[in-house]
Amino acid sequence: MLRFLLSGLLILISIGSYAKIWTPSVIADNMVLQQNDTVTLWGWTTHTTEEITVTGDWNMTPVKTKAHHGKWEVKLVTTKAGGPYKITIKGHKELVLSNVMLGEVWLASGQSNMQWSSVHGFDNAKEEVSLADYPNIRLFNVPQVQSATRQLDLPAEWEECSPESVKEFSAVAYFFARHLHKNLDVPIGIINSSWGGTNAEVWVEEKVVNDDPELLEALSAQGENPWKSRDPAYMFNSMIAPLIPFEIAGAIWYQGESNRVAPHSYTKLFTGLIDNWRDNWGYNFPFYYVQIAPFKYKEKDAGVMIRQAQLEAMKHDNVGMVVVSDIGNINNIHPGNKQDVGKRLGNWALAKTYNKASIVYSGPLYKQLDIKKNKAIISFDYAESGLMMKGKKLTHFEIAGADQKFVKAKAKISGNTVVVTSKQVKQPVAVRFAWDNIAEPNLFNQEGLPASAFRTDDWEIKITNN
Repeated sequence: MLRFLLSGLLILISIGSYAKIWTPSVIADNMVLQQNDTVTLWGWTTHTTEEITVTGDWNMTPVKTKAHHGKWEVKLVTTKAGGPYKITIKGHKELVLSNVMLGEVWLASGQSNMQWSSVHGFDNAKEEVSLADYPNIRLFNVPQVQSATRQLDLPAEWEECSPESVKEFSAVAYFFARHLHKNLDVPIGIINSSWGGTNAEVWVEEKVVNDDPELLEALSAQGENPWKSRDPAYMFNSMIAPLIPFEIAGAIWYQGESNRVAPHSYTKLFTGLIDNWRDNWGYNFPFYYVQIAPFKYKEKDAGVMIRQAQLEAMKHDNVGMVVVSDIGNINNIHPGNKQDVGKRLGNWALAKTYNKASIVYSGPLYKQLDIKKNKAIISFDYAESGLMMKGKKLTHFEIAGADQKFVKAKAKISGNTVVVTSKQVKQPVAVRFAWDNIAEPNLFNQEGLPASAFRTDDWEIKITNN
């Protein structure tokens, strides 16, 4: 009998020694939780049905739940920005998360122009890195991993922003976070989940593409890549899904170059991605993105067609687009000025998410075309204070009649409109602006932000190699 009692005791000791409570990597020391909100914390336990108590010491209010098949989840109410705080998670074991801040959390994603770090090089990178000492900006760098199945976790950690931790972090995401931090004076958590050369299809759930014949056909036009998949969901599964439902204030996105061979369906794909992410998180968070810059693509009209598709996505709810035609490099698909890209994205967030009324956040965007005799009059959104040009005359306007043949046009600013004419077109029907892969036009609003490329027609354009 004594032998059985000793055996039982050894088993209990053994079970106790292996008992464990743990969380995904995104819920850890040094993280930022969304302020003034109800945030989700979750994790696992080796005791499959035990009671878990979670307490954040900003309000010392314990929240209890019971694990189900080893998985637990709680909702914590956060207060205004501040910290550092501790979160205590108790069951058979105790887990304490330390140096936790309350503030604003953003997700940054896309391809190489979002991924680009000081290791790759950007304007003034050495000095920018040396000055990147912001302990209340927290960085979470998602590793580049692909998967055919949805993953529960990923190998990454939260770090305080320092010259060392920022070296391999997204420059655009860092400059965005820095701009918010300086203007809001609260901790900022920024999650970088980006991978150069990826098409948008890999960043959504399979059903978004596989249930849509048009998107499936467009996917077939994407070239094979020996280093990474082009198949739907392969990066969503491993680089986005493990972050859900970690509360975020919104997302920023810089992608499009890899989808240029199939631009006609990009608006549907891109807005489908936005909706798919929002559906997974369960709320309509803001989504701000960068229109791709001018570059010498080999396919005629491919770049500008993606820019047009991105412009059309502005009709979607709670989105904003940054135009970078004035800070690109037609000979380098990775322009060096990442500072202004991050700042312009930040201004969208400051104005629209954080209601900073004094900030001008967008350049002129095409609104409508009015024809008066031989004149085509273009009006714009985001041009309330008027338009201006840099140079002696407006460039990159074209005009066409019913024959659909575009010719270079004269363009003149009139208040917050542009009047477009040509002696060759007596009865204009359509106008195009900056309609070229490498167009670097000179139309701006009075605040100095560039106008987006646009076309007023919907005539067929086929993408062909030059």
